[in-house]
Amino acid sequence: MNLPIPLRAWFNNTFVHRVAHKCAFALAMLTCVVWSAGQVIQESDPPAPAARFHEWPSSWDGAALRPLALSDVEERFAQHFPGAIARLTDGHQTVVLREVRQPTRMLHPAVDCYRALGWRVEQIRLERDADARLWRCFVTRHDSAQKLRVCERIVDAKGATFTDTSAWYWAAASGESKGPWEAVTLARPIP
Repeated sequence: MNLPIPLRAWFNNTFVHRVAHKCAFALAMLTCVVWSAGQVIQESDPPAPAARFHEWPSSWDGAALRPLALSDVEERFAQHFPGAIARLTDGHQTVVLREVRQPTRMLHPAVDCYRALGWRVEQIRLERDADARLWRCFVTRHDSAQKLRVCERIVDAKGATFTDTSAWYWAAASGESKGPWEAVTLARPIP
């Protein structure tokens, strides 16, 4: 198709090319911003509420477990947690179980929770138990002279273990680790 000379000159004008290029670039950037905003909105949707009727194990390492009531703070937290939370005891220690259904920043390391409640934390280290399971453990003391030994770990659906909550989060968020995940925290009084 032959264009008239004035129209052909207009299409060959470098100014017009620059304007067209900048408009195309701006449209591409706007598309990226809108898509990113959609992703943020989708990811910031409130998580599914905690399951009220989750079946928890009846024993831990051969010892029978009995349920303990969640505190008011734990109950409020559980209402927004993407999974289920239970506090249990075998008579010697408290076992906190959390089933996590999606990657979330609401799964905090126990050390952060104890510090936030005013406990002093010391002796943080990795340890293997009698069954060769790897745990992150620490000793914590409260002003009331109460002293606890706390150990925690996260296990994914395929049995991979995480002792670092941040490492778990990024593995789960990137799809390297598949859920549901079980986070276990054991707290035993130290005489």
